Amino acid sequence: MKEILRIRTTKRTSIVNITPYIREILKRSGVREGLCLVYVPHTTASVFINEGADPDVLKDIVYTLEKLIPWEDPSYEHAEGNSAAHIKSAIIGNSRIVPISEGNLLLGTWESVFLAEFDGPRERKVVVKIFPDVD
Repeated sequence: MKEILRIRTTKRTSIVNITPYIREILKRSGVREGLCLVYVPHTTASVFINEGADPDVLKDIVYTLEKLIPWEDPSYEHAEGNSAAHIKSAIIGNSRIVPISEGNLLLGTWESVFLAEFDGPRERKVVVKIFPDVD
């Protein structure tokens, strides 16, 4: 089963918790055991898993990425002016795989799945594909 989420971001850098959407897709799939692939087909956005309970963690992640990879740098050569977004996306990555057991995503107690936007605001696609175990 494959579904495409469409997520509207609101600023240049936005972090959106997409876990509830993924759980709903998993529920509709009826899959009890397998794998869930989450993939973003954009070169300036990423998906990652991290703490979803304390919003300060996300603020710290954004702060540190901005500090390490500033938006403007005179050494950037990419003509579109969004080199920082490409670099952040390349470092974080565009996909994650989460095991499924007993119909649930096997995320840690505090973990959530996030879409990271680095060149917004935009509408982003997130592909969620559920792979049932084949015994």
